[in-house]
Amino acid sequence: MKKKKIDWDKIKLDPEEQEIEDAAGTVPYEPVSKEEFLRIKEAIDQYNKSSVLNMRVNPDVIMRIKEKAKRLGVKYQTFIAAILDRVARS
Repeated sequence: MKKKKIDWDKIKLDPEEQEIEDAAGTVPYEPVSKEEFLRIKEAIDQYNKSSVLNMRVNPDVIMRIKEKAKRLGVKYQTFIAAILDRVARS
């Protein structure tokens, strides 16, 4: 199955995400120590680990989520995981 490319122009950012996006090009590169690099790498590795979640959801909700994910050019399960992550962090 061929991966669908994300159309980044269609993704709407919230104010905090937009602030990060705007600052991304203006923040100078700063090298980090090997210890800091390993700490960051470990955090990324932990984030990439997945757990399985089984739940019952109204079919209309799933249909709308799939449609929105398709418009954004991402897989619907990835989209759901991003929504859950955002809610858990807020």
